[in-house]
Amino acid sequence: MMSRLIALLLATAAMPLAAQQSPPPPAAEAVTHVLAGRLIAVPGQAPRGPSTIVIRGGRIAQVLDGHQRPGDGSAVIDLSTQTVLPGLIDSHVHLASDRAGQEGLLADFTESDQLSAYETLWNARKTLLAGFTTVRNLGDEGSALALRDAIARGWVEGPRIVDAGRSISTTSGHMDARLGLAEDLRDHPGTENLCDGPDDCRRAVRIQIGRGADVIKIATTGGVNSRIGAGLGAQMFDDEAKAIVETARLYGKKVAVHAHGADGIKLALASGADSIEHGTLLDDDGIALFRKTGAYYVPTLSTVNGYLERIAANPDAYPPDVRAKIDWRISITGQALAKAVPAGVKIAFGTDAGVSKHGRNADEFELMVKYGMTPAQAIAAATVNAADLLGLSAEIGTIEAGKAADLIAVQGDPLTDVTTLKRVTFVMNGGRVAKAAE
Repeated sequence: MMSRLIALLLATAAMPLAAQQSPPPPAAEAVTHVLAGRLIAVPGQAPRGPSTIVIRGGRIAQVLDGHQRPGDGSAVIDLSTQTVLPGLIDSHVHLASDRAGQEGLLADFTESDQLSAYETLWNARKTLLAGFTTVRNLGDEGSALALRDAIARGWVEGPRIVDAGRSISTTSGHMDARLGLAEDLRDHPGTENLCDGPDDCRRAVRIQIGRGADVIKIATTGGVNSRIGAGLGAQMFDDEAKAIVETARLYGKKVAVHAHGADGIKLALASGADSIEHGTLLDDDGIALFRKTGAYYVPTLSTVNGYLERIAANPDAYPPDVRAKIDWRISITGQALAKAVPAGVKIAFGTDAGVSKHGRNADEFELMVKYGMTPAQAIAAATVNAADLLGLSAEIGTIEAGKAADLIAVQGDPLTDVTTLKRVTFVMNGGRVAKAAE
């Protein structure tokens, strides 16, 4: 394990950040004309009618009205019967596994790091084919860090990855992987991501920075999947959270915060968090802090789909302490979003895929609309807003000249039926066709 982590660190340190975040473009002279029947170029703005997107060297060169077929023999992709929109962005995934509960725990102890790396690639591929051309991977042992770089080098195909390295919490907090293990197994997961007290928390952040993390992920509260009956309230002191945020800022990194309980949400926002993940027990004071700080809320509603599916297949998929929290999470899903939307809280799309299923990320849209968002708002959350949260607005999130050629297409109108986004027919990532329209 240690030799693998050293290799990952050396490979990541040698690559510029810009290269890590963008897949390599096709040859500079390659020109493609994409004919769109309808174009949602800038989600949140009125869609355009028939349009032509001119792509050169993996980037958008022009967006023209009407269907402009080239006369120079350039490639043409005919999507003239479909709606074209920007590649989607999932702000909260865990690519390393599609298994959870007892099955996931068993895999941690019986499968190799090398096999885990292939599973990470498999999940990334499913995600890309579902129309998600960028993801923010919020915590695993390191396979997604390596995959991020392999995708950027063009060695394998997958979505652009913004990666958090290993998630940070206090000892016995949500990210303590030793919870629920027998004493003789507790050394297996490692503890470099755990911290207690401000100085120790600064150390934990610096370790992830050294591994090449693009963003820092922490937990200020307990978690649904934590194998401990310690509830979902705050499990980090404010001086610890502030030390983490201050250290991340020192290195130019944003901070994503896992938080369920209202106390942990407010603690994180007051400390300068850039996003709150889950936010299940959001209250009025928390909403006021969201509006004051401009932080994003990432609801991750579709976790409930993963829970329900696994429990239906195996009622004992989760240990009793975890199952009790899951039942509660299912019962309260969507209530925080229903408060946040009319209050004007900024929303970014995120699924927690890995708890929900990879490749079914678009299930989140249906739940976002169910609990208070319009289809247009939900699409903006997965494009314009998510790009802003990830600090990539200059690169992705809209179909405009100068940006990466990340495009998807669907039959029908997602602005009236958001479930069409579950059936993506075409995917282009950085000018390269990952899924061709039939």
